[in-house]
Amino acid sequence: MGSLHNKTLFITGSSRGIGKAIGLRAARDGANIVVVGKTADPHPKLPGTVHTAADEMKKAGGRAVAAVCDIRFEDQVRAAIELGAAEFGGIDIVVNNASAISLSRIEGTEMKRYDLMAAVNARGTFLVSKLALPYLEKSENPHILMLSPPLSMEGRWFKNQLAYTMAKYGMSMCVLGLSEELMDRGVAVNALWPRTPIATAAVQNILGGDEMMRHCRTPEIVADAAYFILTSGSGKAGNTGNFHIDDEVLMANGVCDLTPYAVDPDSKLVRDFFLHGEGDIENYCEEI
Repeated sequence: MGSLHNKTLFITGSSRGIGKAIGLRAARDGANIVVVGKTADPHPKLPGTVHTAADEMKKAGGRAVAAVCDIRFEDQVRAAIELGAAEFGGIDIVVNNASAISLSRIEGTEMKRYDLMAAVNARGTFLVSKLALPYLEKSENPHILMLSPPLSMEGRWFKNQLAYTMAKYGMSMCVLGLSEELMDRGVAVNALWPRTPIATAAVQNILGGDEMMRHCRTPEIVADAAYFILTSGSGKAGNTGNFHIDDEVLMANGVCDLTPYAVDPDSKLVRDFFLHGEGDIENYCEEI
């Protein structure tokens, strides 16, 4: 296995949740993390800020700098990337984790909410990748990782949540396009998506509260899967253009006991959006 020691990761939406977990996992290797997020001051309903997350990553063994940034705005993204590159001497990895979600039917989707999801998910991913590219091309093993789902044209993924699906699939289309465009330039581009919902503030506040959290896995499963992807080789012969699922990545790397990732080991796991299959998940490791 490779290492992220001295590698610099630019992680959007990393003040909490999955983005923060990925940063903490990298920090344990002695990585440098640019903690990117909008939350500079404590939020009444959301835990953590870019500053508290950066402090945790330093305590975990890494180096970190907080970058207050709304990825909808080019000048803020450029400033955050330049801050990270100046602080750590470059950027080796971009993790496009920041995302906006609203699971609403067309009548209930206000256009300002539609615009937010399109601007953060699809456009923000495109913008961050574009502006980071000159630095990535100087890295020995550059990666771009999107936290986005495999593409599927099944109508059920568009029904009742059309605006969110289009925005999220926009991130995945960046994977499809950039992996091909950047292959000859040695930059790996992949997607990672969880098998189950992940216990984050978004799930608790939007998808069903404490009851839903019992059927989730923790952010650490995504972080550990991301670690395997980001330490793999890039370029034509490397790991690029793939739509990875978190538990499949772990099992392919010899991690078959997934019980520690369950929020409540006694509760049945449910599948996340955009994945084939129905119902609860039981003994998935044995099925694979």
